[in-house]
Amino acid sequence: MIQRVLLWVSTICTVIVVVSFGLFALEEAGASSNKQQAAVDQVNVPDPTPRTERAREQKHTTVREAVDDVNDILVSPFTGIVDSNNIWVQRGIPSLLAFFVYFVVLRIVAGYAVKIRGPALTGR
Repeated sequence: MIQRVLLWVSTICTVIVVVSFGLFALEEAGASSNKQQAAVDQVNVPDPTPRTERAREQKHTTVREAVDDVNDILVSPFTGIVDSNNIWVQRGIPSLLAFFVYFVVLRIVAGYAVKIRGPALTGR
């Protein structure tokens, strides 16, 4: 049971991180002019301020904003590690670390999860 829960959590977290980064990459690739690129970079920071969050909410669809909000929570432990002005580094390193933790580490932990069986759970 614990193993299944950990695998589901791992899968859901990993999908959210990958989808959010993929949407970010598509948006960055689509921003062709320097002015447009600067505007896109400002709303795509991994740990947005409340003001930036409001601007991002206006720019993105409801679904995209929901994915980004969950992603912000998932990558927040890793955002302080990066000190760069490059938006790709600001988003890429925390996303890569989150992917490693949620996909690799959680799955290793799930592999070691002990299936609890015995009189207490079976009613014997």
